[in-house]
Amino acid sequence: MQVNYEKTGENEGKLTLNVVEADYADKVTAQLKEIGKKKDIPGFRKGHIDMAQLKKRFGKAVKSDVLNDVVYRAAIEYLRDNNMDILGHPIPVNVEEIKLDDKDYTFTYELALAPELNIKFDKDVHLPFYNIEVSEQMMADQDKELRERNGKRTNVEDYEDRALVKGKLQELNEDGTVKEGGIVVEDAIVGPFVFKSQEEAKKFEGSKVGGTVTFNPWASCEGNEAELSSMLHIDRDKTADMRSNFAMTISELIVNRPAEHDQDFYDAVFGKDTVHNEEEYNEKLRGAIAQALQPNSANLFQRQTEEYLMETYGKMELPENLIKKLIAGSEEKKLTEEEVDKAYADSIESIKWDIIENQAARALKVEVNKEQVEELAKSIAAQQLRQYGMFELNDDILKMYVDNMMGDENTRRRLARQAFIQQLFGAIHAAVSLDEKTVTLDEFRNLAEELNKKNAPAEEAAAE
Repeated sequence: MQVNYEKTGENEGKLTLNVVEADYADKVTAQLKEIGKKKDIPGFRKGHIDMAQLKKRFGKAVKSDVLNDVVYRAAIEYLRDNNMDILGHPIPVNVEEIKLDDKDYTFTYELALAPELNIKFDKDVHLPFYNIEVSEQMMADQDKELRERNGKRTNVEDYEDRALVKGKLQELNEDGTVKEGGIVVEDAIVGPFVFKSQEEAKKFEGSKVGGTVTFNPWASCEGNEAELSSMLHIDRDKTADMRSNFAMTISELIVNRPAEHDQDFYDAVFGKDTVHNEEEYNEKLRGAIAQALQPNSANLFQRQTEEYLMETYGKMELPENLIKKLIAGSEEKKLTEEEVDKAYADSIESIKWDIIENQAARALKVEVNKEQVEELAKSIAAQQLRQYGMFELNDDILKMYVDNMMGDENTRRRLARQAFIQQLFGAIHAAVSLDEKTVTLDEFRNLAEELNKKNAPAEEAAAE
């Protein structure tokens, strides 16, 4: 098969493929024989129809399919071998019905070519990278959270803030007497600190073990069916009319005492014998917070890098007419000229970014393999499970979750995209010179907000 390429304009070209009988004849014959062997054909025993009949009945369809396949493969191979970066797919020119008696054919395709941007990533390129300062308030907040998480539940005699209250709940009449035949919950547990009504929560202040508090469960949760049903041990369909006051006779008051800074606490937070004193604890805690803040820095770096790339390389010339042909041909219904123009205008920034992203990845030799996608899936699964308190996970459990994620096509595609983005911007991060600066959290938020405002007009225009 002879394949010829002709440049027809700026970032436009034409691919012509001249097909002779030798390019496809054997494949057509093989497919016809396969049909004769396997297909039930009226008037013939399976496997006993002659080639003349096969050509008469199926020759045109088979020849058309084989030609299309042979030509498509040859075109893709030519584009790949010549490193031609095309937009969309080759656009057929003058599509005509296959004439069965012809032996030689010519297929012509128009090509929309991506402009060559010559994207450069080296130490001469300077990009900003903002680290978030770990403040003393962050340290204090994280320390408090860790101490509370590793604290111990303790019974106390007097009510304290954030105490769990256990005891007996009894429904009351309007005059405050215990309602005969009313609801009684022998083992009730309430947490006034989570009440939606501060007025109801304050009724527990000053209470003691053995004392009684009168409050309104419905008001405490603003009639939430799930909360009221759980508190009073009743069905949800009965909660709407349950507006009575209840008396709670307190049998226990339980508070969580934050852990002290001792070896048991250090071991629980950072692992056995990793931290031994206050100085080491603060150093380790500061590092953990800094590491937790890095995804925010990486996200801002990605957004600012995208902006730099669009500003630097986005003023490219595109083969507008051919892209519009691709848009028109991709829709099931025929689009008007105005509709095609609008679709092109709406997608041009996205097209430019796809070109930049692909050429940036090529410049940095970024490729994502299956193992990298699975590793990302494993990391995400472990993170999700840790949110449910599952910290000690064996490989079999993680593998099961990863297999489930990878088994879903949409999830697998999304993970592959995420892995690619991580690899790409990680490679850019390593290749360029970083102008690093440490800023406060408020300063960091202002930077992100300024970027949001700057991009808002373009995003709003795209949404219209």
